[in-house]
Amino acid sequence: MQRTRTFKDKFFLVLKGLAMGAANKVPGVSGGVVAFVVGFYEEFIYSLQKINGKAFFLLLKGRCKAFYQYINGKFLGLLTLGMVISYFSVSKILDYLIDYFELYVWATFFGMIIGSIYYIGKDFNLKSLKNLLFIGVGILAGVAISLLEPATENDNLWFVFFCGIIGVSGMTLPGLSGSFILILIGNYVLLLVDSVNALFDTLTDLAKLDFSFIENPERIRLLKVLTSFTAGSVVGLVTLSHLLGFVLKHYKDITYAVIIGFITGSLGVVWPWKEKIFKTNATGEVLKDRNGNAILDNYDRYMPDFSDSSTWIALFFIIIGIFVVVGLERYGNKNKNNA
Repeated sequence: MQRTRTFKDKFFLVLKGLAMGAANKVPGVSGGVVAFVVGFYEEFIYSLQKINGKAFFLLLKGRCKAFYQYINGKFLGLLTLGMVISYFSVSKILDYLIDYFELYVWATFFGMIIGSIYYIGKDFNLKSLKNLLFIGVGILAGVAISLLEPATENDNLWFVFFCGIIGVSGMTLPGLSGSFILILIGNYVLLLVDSVNALFDTLTDLAKLDFSFIENPERIRLLKVLTSFTAGSVVGLVTLSHLLGFVLKHYKDITYAVIIGFITGSLGVVWPWKEKIFKTNATGEVLKDRNGNAILDNYDRYMPDFSDSSTWIALFFIIIGIFVVVGLERYGNKNKNNA
């Protein structure tokens, strides 16, 4: 599975990590879809499966080079680097775009998911009754999740560890948005906004040799939360990859059918024309978390108004999103042919 990588390969692998990291942070979008469409999904799962007992045995014996080669460390390292960079750069740009151009951002992702459904389903046997049945199961599951009401924030470290396992699912399971699941269990802002910002501020302070954050209990709390979340994410990546590898090996058609259905069902999550509904108390006052952020309850989705110019601009961005996936598909196929 491993191969010699040129500088260009390494550079584009970091960019793929950037794309996965950005996709994982957007509710309703799955980083696993990016891996699937671009063409490195199987290598990603294969590499994660190599983090097993044999790998830790090599590490305990001090055979670091053998460990690095065994787990395809160059591939995982470059991909992880891209994801880390994404959380401090691309994801922040996305936050800005969602704040000021929300309709067009959702429209673009809506188009990308439509393109992803086409990409994954174009070579799939849709005439099989069994496959159609499991596609239907996937659609129902995706729609059901999109209609659930979000819970309230919980910073218990064991619960946060569990959130890490759940949140990373979007990287290994195409169509399942880990960030949207975090919204449903109430910890999206805590884990993907507040704690990430706390880490960024801490790294900035350390660069200035400023250690005053040690006396800041809120900063320390958020760093503990981020540490627990990261640990859960690592455990989730390894365990889910082993489980997914087994399922793909023994039930590949069923797995793909459920993935196609789930991605289709998730279209409701990223439907561009919607308004946020925030939780309120008995007097109608909007409830906020401890950081002053309004607590999201759900979305009020509506049909677009075709007399509004913004609707046509959004439709244009949907087309852009579809063409982005088509372009990624061609790039992935070109890489496979040249490998």
